[in-house]
Parts: sequence; C-alpha cells; structure tokens
Amino acid sequence: MADGSRASGVEVRLDELLAERGLTLTELSLRVRLTLANLSILKNGRARAIRFSTLSRLCEELDWQPGDLLRYSKAAEE
Repeated sequence: MADGSRASGVEVRLDELLAERGLTLTELSLRVRLTLANLSILKNGRARAIRFSTLSRLCEELDWQPGDLLRYSKAAEE
C-alpha cells in the first residue's frame, strides 16, 4: 500500500473490483473516459483525493457503490 493511503487509513479496492469483473485498467479507462495514468494512480493507492465526478463515473458505469471502491481501515493508519 502506498504511503498516502496508509496515512489516511483509506484503501482503494480498484484492483480487486477489476479482477472480479474481468476488466483491465485500459478497458475501464475507455469505458469511463478517464486517463490510464489517473486510474493507475488511484489503483496503486497513490491518489491523495478523488473527485466526486470521477467516483460517480466509476459507480455509474460499473454499477458500484462508493463503499465498494473505498474502504477505511484503522490498521492501515498504523
């Protein structure tokens, strides 16, 4: 996990969700019209923030809820 997500305790589960759907990051990028670079930053836990518009696009396109993508873990903070 990257330092940014460890400090906040928020984990991004994009990798797990893509595997469940059998999607690649490239396919997701095309479907939600976001750059591969930005999705990669999110997937690797290096993002410091996520825009609600980005979160909405991911949730709408893939029928996710925000809680499916993001998880809080107190242990991740330590």
